[in-house]
Amino acid sequence: MDIKQVVAGVLDIGYVERGPANGLPVILLHGFPYDVHCFDEVCDQLAAQGYRCFVPYLRGYGPTRFLSPETMRSGQQAALAADLLAFMDALGIEKAVLGGYDWGGRAACIVAALWPERVVGLVSAGHGYNLQDIPNAGRPGSPEEETRFWYQYYFHTARGRDGLTQNRFELCRHIWALWSPSWAFDEATYARSAAAFDNPDFVDVVLHSYQHRYGVVAGDPAYQAIEDRLEAQPVISVPTIVVLGADDGVDPPSQADKESHHFAAAYQRRVLAGVGHNAPQEAPKAFADAVLELASRPA
Repeated sequence: MDIKQVVAGVLDIGYVERGPANGLPVILLHGFPYDVHCFDEVCDQLAAQGYRCFVPYLRGYGPTRFLSPETMRSGQQAALAADLLAFMDALGIEKAVLGGYDWGGRAACIVAALWPERVVGLVSAGHGYNLQDIPNAGRPGSPEEETRFWYQYYFHTARGRDGLTQNRFELCRHIWALWSPSWAFDEATYARSAAAFDNPDFVDVVLHSYQHRYGVVAGDPAYQAIEDRLEAQPVISVPTIVVLGADDGVDPPSQADKESHHFAAAYQRRVLAGVGHNAPQEAPKAFADAVLELASRPA
């Protein structure tokens, strides 16, 4: 796999590029704890159709590095969105189809909500309207939901920091199995992605992400203006297809669509049988088809 690097904002971002140089840009964004390999088959299908795919490693993963040791190792939602915008600017991408899940889906959703002029269409997997409502994050969920979020509370503690630092390979593999119970991934598939967790900023970025979303720690002041805008829970006004795994072990889809009011343009919700949290790797054709449908819509 040929990894390229580009300086973008506060990062030197490692990324994979596939497809013809004159193809419509598609930016695909992974989540926690995954990496760019989750989009390998999706990129194969999109590149074969003439699209130009870009898959960056998020901050704290793989070859992506902070430019300065002084920069806060933030994992907050606004930072991820700012990274995506900086990545687009650094590569001269004026407008793209965005697709992602988990953390990457959150970055894509925020850019679609706040900068819709940069987005052709959005594929949001794992969770449809993936913007955190941080002012209300202290409200408890159902006991079932709280149980599924055990790892988030674990990462609020010193024990969780030590656990992620010392046992990141085993811990993240356990999360893969819990979140995608019907996906029979092999050890080589997991190990290929888990190599990205050896990044020196992985632990700090992950812990900050799961602490900031609950108001446990402060965010990076550089992103406060974005966080202020997100408090209003803005609608997403670009064409969107939401792809949800019916077997998602951390965020299982409800039977009724409770998020459609967050979308102001063409919108579809697709629940995929036999698929867990990692939709693009478990169901690459369904994910690629959603991208192709949005990419081919009349302007």
